[in-house]
Amino acid sequence: MANVKEWTAAKLQAVNADLAEKTPADILCWALNAFGQGEIALACSFGAEDVALVDMIAQIRPGTHVFYLDTDVLFPETYQTRDRIAARYDVHIVRVSPLLTLEQQATRHGDALWSQDPDQCCSLRKVEPLRRVLGNYRAWITGIRREQAPTRANAPVVSWDEKFALVKINPLAAWTTRDVWQYIHTRDVPYNPLHDQNYPSIGCRHCTRPVAAGEDPRAGRWSQFGKTECGLHK
Repeated sequence: MANVKEWTAAKLQAVNADLAEKTPADILCWALNAFGQGEIALACSFGAEDVALVDMIAQIRPGTHVFYLDTDVLFPETYQTRDRIAARYDVHIVRVSPLLTLEQQATRHGDALWSQDPDQCCSLRKVEPLRRVLGNYRAWITGIRREQAPTRANAPVVSWDEKFALVKINPLAAWTTRDVWQYIHTRDVPYNPLHDQNYPSIGCRHCTRPVAAGEDPRAGRWSQFGKTECGLHK
């Protein structure tokens, strides 16, 4: 586990100032040099941002850990994208599962919990598994971009994650949607085909819908509940 005393506000400010004008690849080089193999991992949902980061990471340090939270209700296209990424890149993909099966969850909390209490469902199937896996690392990399949502508008490149007690790195913080897709197309990176069907943000099957023209990119997530975050990044 990373030492909170080491990552003081002054150090974080200095690191962010140094990385402010760097490219995502440069930021990843810094991160992968700052933390050894097995000490840092990419959290991957196999969305556009994450597959771009996998492509970069595989070029910089093959064998880096890439974990995904398998809620057991991901889209088939997401699992297919996972398989294409695994076949193409030399990274160590780690599947992280909830403690409860869907059947056990239904027995304890009722059928289709996501339709009754999506916060609790996300807590059981995403937040608890994330907390468990992050206990193995000193730092984690995410695909957060400031442009994605108001809740992410001030995301720093490097921060101390109070919730999970380790360093959090957002190499794509300053990138636009156009930047992401230009990289994907230039590098011919495998991506989730749902992105071509008006799914800019892809989560679980029951809680994700296509986004209409003019809607916020995250409007398709938990759209009946006024919820835009699952609790991983707040």
